[in-house]
Amino acid sequence: MPEAVLVSALRTPIGTAGRGTLRDTTAFDLADHVVRAVAEGLDPDQVDDVILAEGLYGGGVIARHAAITAGLTNVPGLALNRHCAAGLSAVATAAGSIRSGMDELIIAGGVNSASTSPRAKMRSAEDREVWVDWMSPTHPDRPDAPNRDMSITVGWNSAQKAGVTREDMDAWALRSHQYAIRAIDEGRFKEEIVPIETPHGLFAVDEHPRRDTSMEKLAKLKVLHPEIEGFSITAGNACGANDAAAALVVASDRLGLPALAYVRSWASVGVDPKYTGLAPVQAIPKALKRAGLTVGQVDLFEINEAFAAQVVANIRLLELDPETVNVSGSGCSLGHPVAATGARMLTTLVHELRRRGGGIGVAAMCAGGGMGAAVVIEVPAP
Repeated sequence: MPEAVLVSALRTPIGTAGRGTLRDTTAFDLADHVVRAVAEGLDPDQVDDVILAEGLYGGGVIARHAAITAGLTNVPGLALNRHCAAGLSAVATAAGSIRSGMDELIIAGGVNSASTSPRAKMRSAEDREVWVDWMSPTHPDRPDAPNRDMSITVGWNSAQKAGVTREDMDAWALRSHQYAIRAIDEGRFKEEIVPIETPHGLFAVDEHPRRDTSMEKLAKLKVLHPEIEGFSITAGNACGANDAAAALVVASDRLGLPALAYVRSWASVGVDPKYTGLAPVQAIPKALKRAGLTVGQVDLFEINEAFAAQVVANIRLLELDPETVNVSGSGCSLGHPVAATGARMLTTLVHELRRRGGGIGVAAMCAGGGMGAAVVIEVPAP
């Protein structure tokens, strides 16, 4: 069986949706840019497929658009959606096809433009002459697991399960901003970011992290559901709405291309939608078991911060060392460009492990509707 290796991993900077530098840059523009960047130097005849996550973007196949733009005219495209975990699943899908021997080289990743994504409309149930905004439900609606309210199914229910307080959430959110700013200032993202020209100038640095945040400022923010006793989720300890794209070249080791990392295993899980935020607690051990590894053998974790409460709960329930988790920030600071986030996390994980001399890394996240995914990689010493 061939090994699946990562030979390139790049991303755009992450923009703040609606008012940021990428507000007029479409998902097609973002995908075209990053796919073209990772495809540079590849023999087009060797590329078997382009797989891009594009959840909630409108039902097209952005991957095919990007393939053509990158000069890969004879390469098809695949749109993949597993909500927040779609970017991870795109890479896992590519790795599976390569390890099966069906394909030898695939570009995989994800793209998200919250700023420009189309909105669907449906007729109002009350007045058939009125059209209202519509979004696909992630799961059947329930009082304890309200559809489309991730602050409850991902954030608050996780906090309740693991005893995470408002102070715990705010402290983790502050840490996220501080770690992201430190990574930016130290230049640790430079190797993974491909700057992109926008109508508002060249964009090269993640713009979502806040240098001026503090525990005092976070403590003053209003909770999202004041009607729920003790509710502690705020905009400050939740992820942002963001724009970005990320792509990785996944190849068979038989091609002899220099390997940045080996994809050792992956896993996807389903949990009760009430506890969507705790899906990584199931996905991480499942993926590690498939790789013959334990939690204690992992050097770095990337666990998406949809909400600070969820990450703190995951750390507690898995008994992880917090200092191995999100060492360069995550959703609360860098932001959460939904379909791109999993690929962004893997990209950051590859480059950070290489900077540290190699090791085992795990990227994991929950996903709407009670889903989760994890990918295990091994980075050899540079």
